[in-house]
Amino acid sequence: MSLPEFTFTREATNYKNSGLQFTVAIVVVFLAAFLCFFSVPVIGYRVVALILLTVVSLLAMTLSVWPVIVAATISAFLWNFFFIPPLYTFHIDNAEDILMFLLYFIIALVNTVLQSRIRTEREKARDKEEKVKSIQLYHTLLNSLSHEMKTPISAIISSVDGMKYELEHHNLAALSELIAEVEIAGNRLHRQVENMLNMNRLESGMLQARPDWCEVSEVIYGAVGQMEEKQVQRIKVNLSKDLPLIKIDMGFTSQALYNLLQNALTYGGGGEIEVGADLHDGYVDLYVKDQGPGLDEEDALKVFDKFYRTPGSKAGGIGLGLAVVKGFCEAQGGGVILKTEPGKGCLFTLHLPTETTYINQLKNE
Repeated sequence: MSLPEFTFTREATNYKNSGLQFTVAIVVVFLAAFLCFFSVPVIGYRVVALILLTVVSLLAMTLSVWPVIVAATISAFLWNFFFIPPLYTFHIDNAEDILMFLLYFIIALVNTVLQSRIRTEREKARDKEEKVKSIQLYHTLLNSLSHEMKTPISAIISSVDGMKYELEHHNLAALSELIAEVEIAGNRLHRQVENMLNMNRLESGMLQARPDWCEVSEVIYGAVGQMEEKQVQRIKVNLSKDLPLIKIDMGFTSQALYNLLQNALTYGGGGEIEVGADLHDGYVDLYVKDQGPGLDEEDALKVFDKFYRTPGSKAGGIGLGLAVVKGFCEAQGGGVILKTEPGKGCLFTLHLPTETTYINQLKNE
């Protein structure tokens, strides 16, 4: 039975363009008027007013105020010039038609303003909701930081006090143990700070991928080499000997792989951690597989969110490690894939686009 698969990549973002909105509004109104022009003998010029008013109302639901006001104004004068007798003039003979023209213009403008206010209120409600979420996120971050920063700092302070005592009594064995504790606490503190800085740089766009040729083994062993000695003993590297060179951002990829390994060592149970690589169809897949309890579907969908930690998870992070992994993959045009099922462990895969070449091919370039 294959494990459920969850893929995380960057979603496309649409940005409003003021000039484009004006163009769309004007083109749509002219197109509607053009189609109505050939239908006047059947539907009559007064029905044309209702059609144009409907078009303006639809535009008001999607575009900003000023493009819709321009569209409403143009549609009113188009109706007057091409549809209200006498044609091809702005003069109106019939008092009833004059009243209809004025009402059309007023209704179109009022409808535009009302739609704009409705949209503004919706945006305010959405901003308020996002503000509440931001406050909740702030408290989550503050609580996590207060715990995750305090623990290693307290360990360092306590170990330093102990080192002073042992140094005075020339107890080198105890001093060596305390130095090791300081190193562990310092590394833990460094990881948290590094993840926060990386997340901030990714969101601000300061970090840009710089692909270069490197060996797959260099990336993997570079990440494994950053682990503590007792952690390395749990890691099994699975690599083919004939892998070509690949072109990726080694710094981004190595850091992402390091975070995955730390996550597996912390939450993946006490079993063996397998790390390896596959190449296919212009992509390199670097994977980390653990033998832990796995994740249910709800946690699997949230695990790459900032500051998210699975309920009941033990201390050891602030919920940024996997978010950074996702960010580094997306910065290279790739994504991260998670296959997991409760009781069957997790398989994380960095799915990155790459070029490949063997050494003899590289020399000929």
